[in-house]
Amino acid sequence: MNISKDNIIGAVVAEDYRTASIFEQSGIDFCCNGNRSIEAACQEGKIETKELLSRLQQTVDALPRKEDAVSDYKSWPIDLLADFIEKKHHRYVSQQIPVIQSFLEKIVKVHGGRHPELAEIKTHFDACAGELTAHMKKEELMLFPFIRKMVQAISEGHKTLSAPFGTVQNPIRMMMHEHDQEGERFRKIKELSNRYAAPVDSCNTYRAAYATLQAFEDDLHLHIHLENNILFPKSIELEQSFA
Repeated sequence: MNISKDNIIGAVVAEDYRTASIFEQSGIDFCCNGNRSIEAACQEGKIETKELLSRLQQTVDALPRKEDAVSDYKSWPIDLLADFIEKKHHRYVSQQIPVIQSFLEKIVKVHGGRHPELAEIKTHFDACAGELTAHMKKEELMLFPFIRKMVQAISEGHKTLSAPFGTVQNPIRMMMHEHDQEGERFRKIKELSNRYAAPVDSCNTYRAAYATLQAFEDDLHLHIHLENNILFPKSIELEQSFA
């Protein structure tokens, strides 16, 4: 893959997920705002375009590591990708929410007087927890079953298929809007936590809270990327193949 300033960020990451770390290091959002060109993102962030392009090209030209071979999500059938997102990322979110909430509750009580930003972080995360839980249910009960239904219809040779919500683009538009909201919440959490850098007077629970928040955000970035940049475009394309 030859990368130019006109390439769309989400498409680059969909082609080779190793480039995600380069965008991340440069402060470029590749998941919620992945529909911008590299040049546009560089101009907005005052980043040297040529330098970024060079780093990206070096990354994609490098020989793939063995562990990267299983991460070619773009080649996966979309029903398999939907299953993977649900079983890996949705399950992770559900498991980690009570863990992080417990950590935050403890450190707000103990350290909140000296670090008032903790209460803000907790407020943002609690809102995120509620919204993400509802968001995932909508995907699991409405969008993902229809994606699987489309794949099955194609395999059985059906020429037409009607969506209960008019077109698959309707729930996808809603899901992408909600992704933007959660991405913005975590940008605020990251800023309030000084990029998850625990202060010198922090205890082990404080450090654990920040570490799990950072891991949660990292997983959320991949989660949103898989949907926004791979699953959703392919689902729209598949729907368009029906008469």
